[in-house]
Amino acid sequence: MSEEQPKQLLHMVFGGELTDLESIEFKDLDKLDIVGIYPNYATAFDAWKSKAQSTVDNAHMRYFVVHMHRLMDPEEE
Repeated sequence: MSEEQPKQLLHMVFGGELTDLESIEFKDLDKLDIVGIYPNYATAFDAWKSKAQSTVDNAHMRYFVVHMHRLMDPEEE
């Protein structure tokens, strides 16, 4: 018998420096930091938290978690 693996719910973590604190517009798209792609939200959240905490001294630096699985299959909940 083969063990059933959990469904992959891919998440991407990325960030960069914003032009101002009131928008989500990046200062330089060439300098975006693609942290990685993760198989579930929990591991993506851990990566996001680590990067966000490491840049706490720069108020313009922001990191985001993108739910890639929702973009890849928008019909599924």
